[in-house]
Amino acid sequence: MTDEFIWGDSIRAGRQRSNALSSDFNGHDSNEPCSKVRISIAIVRIFMDPLSDVLSLLKPRSQFYAGFDAAGAWSFDFPPHEGIKFTAVMRGACWGRTDDLEHPVRFDEGDCFLLNSRRRFVLSSDPALPPEDAGHILDAAGRDGIAVHNGGGEVFLISGRFDFSGNHAAVLFDALPPIINIPKASSQAEILRWSLDQLTSELHHPQPGSALLSTHLVHLMLVQVLRLFLASSSELPKGWFLALTDKRIGAAIGAMHAEPARAWTLESLARIAGVSRTVFAQRFKALVGTTAMDYLARWRMLIAADRLRDGKDGVAAIAFSLGYESESAFSAAFKRTMGRSPTQYRRQQLGVQGH
Repeated sequence: MTDEFIWGDSIRAGRQRSNALSSDFNGHDSNEPCSKVRISIAIVRIFMDPLSDVLSLLKPRSQFYAGFDAAGAWSFDFPPHEGIKFTAVMRGACWGRTDDLEHPVRFDEGDCFLLNSRRRFVLSSDPALPPEDAGHILDAAGRDGIAVHNGGGEVFLISGRFDFSGNHAAVLFDALPPIINIPKASSQAEILRWSLDQLTSELHHPQPGSALLSTHLVHLMLVQVLRLFLASSSELPKGWFLALTDKRIGAAIGAMHAEPARAWTLESLARIAGVSRTVFAQRFKALVGTTAMDYLARWRMLIAADRLRDGKDGVAAIAFSLGYESESAFSAAFKRTMGRSPTQYRRQQLGVQGH
């Protein structure tokens, strides 16, 4: 049984429970004596966790773990990478910067950090040093598991890089800054250090269930980083995360995630948010960077893409389960969002999994 199977089933089971609650709530008159209880259930359902929804769609396609042990003065320029990279500073201190940052970031012993996707990254003992190509460091890490520079002993880092299947990761990572620093004093840093240690152990000494355990550990690390990011960032960039911090818009997003097949309108979403249609439309776009209907369409297509990757459900069944009245309407929407037809997408994904 693969981790894709387990996670896919958990997603579907959650949505089935959500639909059952919806039917129960909508099938009763709000004037009944028990209406307040049902309304409370509906509110809990509406405030389901969109972050968990998105994370449940992320399946690590490849994983790589390595250490870096250095001494003296050094500065290395690492090329852009796919996916994300977690790093824990186990000993010493160092500096990091990307082209997106105005100033370098210092990492002290015990700190952890997340490096976002497709960022050129310079890691150094001193940000004033000119960087050299990191090709030989990457080669040594890939060959030996640990790259040693100048004999090592002063600075030691452990890193894990994760690349994800499909288009789901963009929803999450496009809304994040290039680097998220997790200070040593935070509880999240302790969990990340432990998780990286466990992942490294699973890589070098695989046991039954390693694939599933690794996936859960990656999700655990992501949740811890994102919680800290949401709680401590005073200026979030425009996007999905910023919207989740707004109770009104966050409630509307939660409702769309809870019932993606429902025929949502601006009016119905605005009622959930407790504002007028005009205010809702303007605020949603200001926070998320796209319209509510475009967001809903993309979320539906990401769910569809996950089910197409599973290969169990037919295109028509997926279309109707997401609220489309015809397979052709769904296929047109899918191609408009994902750049290819559902059949082409499934064929490509199954081909990738076969290799």
